[in-house]
Amino acid sequence: MVEVIAKFLRENKIAKELTDKTIVYESHVRRFWNSARYEEKEKMIYSAVRKRDENGQDVDLEIKFNVGDLRRVLELGDSDNDPTIIPEHLCKGLWCRMGFTGHINGKMGKTMLCHSYKFMIHCVVHALSHRKGAYDETSDYIMNIITFLVLNRP
Repeated sequence: MVEVIAKFLRENKIAKELTDKTIVYESHVRRFWNSARYEEKEKMIYSAVRKRDENGQDVDLEIKFNVGDLRRVLELGDSDNDPTIIPEHLCKGLWCRMGFTGHINGKMGKTMLCHSYKFMIHCVVHALSHRKGAYDETSDYIMNIITFLVLNRP
C-alpha cells in the first residue's frame, strides 16, 4: 500500500514541491520577509535579495512577483478561481473516511491513521510545513492540502 501512495505522490500536482532539493536557509527567509512589501494596486510582492556581483561584492537586488509567478514556478497547474480552503467539516469527514481513529475535534495527528496515509502526510508535512518539530500534528492548511490531494482537486 505504501508503494501506491508513493506513486500517487510522485504523480500529483505538488510532486515538484515534495521532491525539490533546494536548500533554504533561515537567514535568507528572514531577510526576504523583513524587506517584503505587498502593493495592493499592482497585486505584487516586492522584496530584496542579496546577490554577489561580478566584483564579488554583496548587493541587494529588488525582486517582484505575484501569485501567478509562484504558480508557474511551482508548477501547481491551478488558477485564482480554485479554492484554497474547504470547510472544516469536509476535511474532518474525509479524514474519518481515511480511517482516522483519534478524537475528531482534537489535534489531528498522523499517528491515528494507517501506515500508507501516515506516510503521505509525513511527506506533505516535511515538504510543505514551516515547522521545526511536532511533525505528528497537522495544522489546518496541511489538512486542506491532504484533503485536496486525496480528492484530486487543484
